[in-house]
Amino acid sequence: MGGTTGRAAGAAGRAGDSDALEHLARIGLVAYGVVHLLIAWLAVQLAWGVGGSSAQADQGGALATLAQQPFGTVLLWVVALGMVALAVWQAAEALRWRGRLSAPGDARKKAAVTIVKSVAKAVVYAVLAVLAVRTATGTGQSGGQQQTAAGVFGLPAGRWLVLLIGLGIVGIGAYLVHKGVTKRFLKEIDLREAPPEATRLVTRLGQAGYPAKGVAFGVVGGLLVYAAATFDPAQATGGLDGALRTILGAPFGQVLLTLVALGIAAFGAFCFVRARYPERT
Repeated sequence: MGGTTGRAAGAAGRAGDSDALEHLARIGLVAYGVVHLLIAWLAVQLAWGVGGSSAQADQGGALATLAQQPFGTVLLWVVALGMVALAVWQAAEALRWRGRLSAPGDARKKAAVTIVKSVAKAVVYAVLAVLAVRTATGTGQSGGQQQTAAGVFGLPAGRWLVLLIGLGIVGIGAYLVHKGVTKRFLKEIDLREAPPEATRLVTRLGQAGYPAKGVAFGVVGGLLVYAAATFDPAQATGGLDGALRTILGAPFGQVLLTLVALGIAAFGAFCFVRARYPERT
């Protein structure tokens, strides 16, 4: 078993170091940035009631908007390919760090944390790839979030499962805010060869982008927690779009939602710059 694991990790390392995969991952980061810019634009339209767009301000709405553009289907397939590359890249990272779980002390802890983060990112990218394919092929379904939420509530202890998921998402949101405020994202990027102006740009975009995403995640998780507390699945069906609409309904909601939208746009731009520099290992 150990030999098999070692060979798998070695293969993952070679896959992760592949120039072709690295180039595809860069395309994926650019595509990921485009998705965030579209979400930000939809959020601005939602905040100020302009554009007459009925698209939801979330990943699905962003991809639907992309589909309406010239060569939209081709662009969606590019997004899907890029997301698959990012998912494979992160899966390779998880396997590569698996061999370090036997290390003592802090090294083991770092390996475990890196694996968890890499797996989580791989899942996110894979889900977005599937969504892009479904949008490109016209097989996307409406009401999926509502059906999923109702299904989870129908499971044994489903209410508590929704509560745990909500708390987990709130925790992710808090982590993203902390990551942006403390500039921990800079530890993941190799900027040693970057000019000072590029370093400043990456820093400013990350400082704005990560907290904005964290706030959005926090509201999504908060809605799930509220749904569990009130045993009302309808409160859990909005996803990111529902979270942004909740922000809009708060006092000074237009201003708050605009700030969140600008932060999400900054994260999109961060992905563009991030594609230029390798990940620090």
